[in-house]
Amino acid sequence: MSGGLVVPYVSLIHNGHAAFGSLDADRARTALVQRLCQICGERLQERCFLIVRPADALRGVSPEPALHPECLPYTAAHCPMLNGTATRYRSRAMLAAHPAGRPCTDSSCHCPSRTPDHGHTARADARADRYEAWMIHTRNYRLTSPHGQPHVLPGISTHVPVLRRRVLRDAALPHEQHNLLTELRSFLGPTPCPPPPPA
Repeated sequence: MSGGLVVPYVSLIHNGHAAFGSLDADRARTALVQRLCQICGERLQERCFLIVRPADALRGVSPEPALHPECLPYTAAHCPMLNGTATRYRSRAMLAAHPAGRPCTDSSCHCPSRTPDHGHTARADARADRYEAWMIHTRNYRLTSPHGQPHVLPGISTHVPVLRRRVLRDAALPHEQHNLLTELRSFLGPTPCPPPPPA
């Protein structure tokens, strides 16, 4: 626990403190290869959930380790990116011990502010994506690297049968688009229920 929150197994620990939003590359690789849950670090069972953004679905790979179905609700409720409270990706990793965002003063430290992971660098300060949770059977769990990027940490293939899809959050829209969508929904009124199937 750190700051009242469960520290995921794959979170980077920096000087004894959890760097929420940053993955420990070694632990992430271990979780992917050994089929461990990214939250509790225990072995995945019959079914698991993949966290998938539209870009992940397009590339055919979920870059993060999977989760137990039992660990997803806590994660979906408490992760700011998944529960919708964060509208943009952080410009840098946040250390639990440095709520004001003070930088690391150790010049020899390989901390996330000096050595961010590839995914974090690509998304820094961008608007939040749509996130879905895809349940798959672990017999279909297989690792793959993005096409043409063998140096990138492998992820879990999304080209497998999906048992269930759950939207965790929609993409964050610019303020003007959000207001326009709100007005449109207000104008259209409640969505009518489809008619019952014929008896």
